[in-house]
Amino acid sequence: MVTNSLIKVEDIAFVRFRAPDLREMDGFLRDFGFPERRVEGGRLYARGAGHAAFLHVTEPGEAGFAGVGLRAASVDDLHILARAEGAEVRPLDAPGGGFVVTLADPDGHVVEVTAGQAPAPELALPQRPPWNAAADRPRRRQTKRTGEGAHVVRLGHCVLNISNFRASESWWKARFGFITSDEIAITPEFSVGAFLRCDRGDVPTDHHTLFLVQSPKGPGFNHAAFEVADLDDLMAGHDRLKAAGRTQEWGVGRHILGSQVFDYWRDPWGHTLEHWTDGDLFTAADPSNTATLQDLMAVQWGPPPPPTMG
Repeated sequence: MVTNSLIKVEDIAFVRFRAPDLREMDGFLRDFGFPERRVEGGRLYARGAGHAAFLHVTEPGEAGFAGVGLRAASVDDLHILARAEGAEVRPLDAPGGGFVVTLADPDGHVVEVTAGQAPAPELALPQRPPWNAAADRPRRRQTKRTGEGAHVVRLGHCVLNISNFRASESWWKARFGFITSDEIAITPEFSVGAFLRCDRGDVPTDHHTLFLVQSPKGPGFNHAAFEVADLDDLMAGHDRLKAAGRTQEWGVGRHILGSQVFDYWRDPWGHTLEHWTDGDLFTAADPSNTATLQDLMAVQWGPPPPPTMG
């Protein structure tokens, strides 16, 4: 599938928040599994174990969602975007440097499109012995120990509540080349949202990088999802967050759409962050599908969603 768009982004880059207490946010991000966190220029940056210089940034202020970052393929793409939007390519004042174009979607969500950031060195992940399954038992003559806490590797997706699905879908696709993985149809004539993935041609990419949903709550941040090392890592993170008295929202379970194993928690100001592992991957050649609201909210296994989700 080929989409006509100004550019085609490669991935999500980061999520940005405001909070009145950076120290308190740092404690939560530590428990959540961000291996490195530091304050720079008055902002708190948290990185994962992958190459991204940061995945989560908090600036001082009244608690709230402040925007989402996308990664473009090149600085040339930023200039294409800036010319079309009447925007400016500016240096990105953040770890890793690079450049950024800042836009706002139809509901006012801030979208920062970046390129040219210097990669960070990868951090070591736990080296756990393999799983023994009934059909294959590679772990022999050794025990398995999982360790403590989760290890965030990368940011996988962001979910935004929007006011008009078709208007938002058109805006995001026309600028960034997103492809629909699954559209959530309420009736044959009306859809409430869609899971959108990046168009990277033959390169497999996450089932969704962005999910837009026309929510009765109105526009706003829904949640952001961070990939952890594996299932053991997710469960170890669950136990650490629980022991730390953090607020769980939903999990552990396995989604239908995207197939991820998930575990949702809330930061001290109520923003929902998700641990996930074992998600689906597709290329641009894979078709778009139509799904139901039941497909969206049901699970393959695990607890049903709480009323706060949506």
